Amino acid sequence: MPEAPSPEPAATPSSVALWLPVALYMAFIFGLSSLTRTPAMPGGSDKVLHALNYAGLGLLVARAVSRGGRTVTGWVVLVTMVIGTLYGVSDEFHQSFNPPRQSDAADVLADSIGSGLGAAALYAWGIIRARNGL
Repeated sequence: MPEAPSPEPAATPSSVALWLPVALYMAFIFGLSSLTRTPAMPGGSDKVLHALNYAGLGLLVARAVSRGGRTVTGWVVLVTMVIGTLYGVSDEFHQSFNPPRQSDAADVLADSIGSGLGAAALYAWGIIRARNGL
C-alpha cells in the first residue's frame, strides 16, 4: 500500500499580509485615542480595557515578527512588548493633545502588559500545537 504524501509546510505569508493587520489595528487604537468622550469604565479604571486592546495588538505583532506565528519564542515576546510599549507611549502622547484626555504612565504599563499577554498567548498556542501535532 503506498504511503500517504506528507503535508507540505505552510508558505510564509508576505510582509504585507503580516504587517498590514498590525498597521490597521494601530489605526484602530489611534482612532479610539482620538475620541474626546470615552464611556464610563466599571470601577472608574480603563486599565483592563487598555490591556485587552493591546493584547490584540500583541498577538498581531508577535504573528508578524515570527513570520506567521508558527515559531514564537521568548525573543519574539520581548520584541512584541517593546513595540507595544513604544506604541503605547506614542498613543499617550497623542492623547495629551486631545482635551479632555490626558497622558497616564499607568496606561502605558497596561499597554505593555497587554501586548506581552497577547504575544504570550501565541507562544502558548505554539506549545499546545506542537504537543498535539497540530
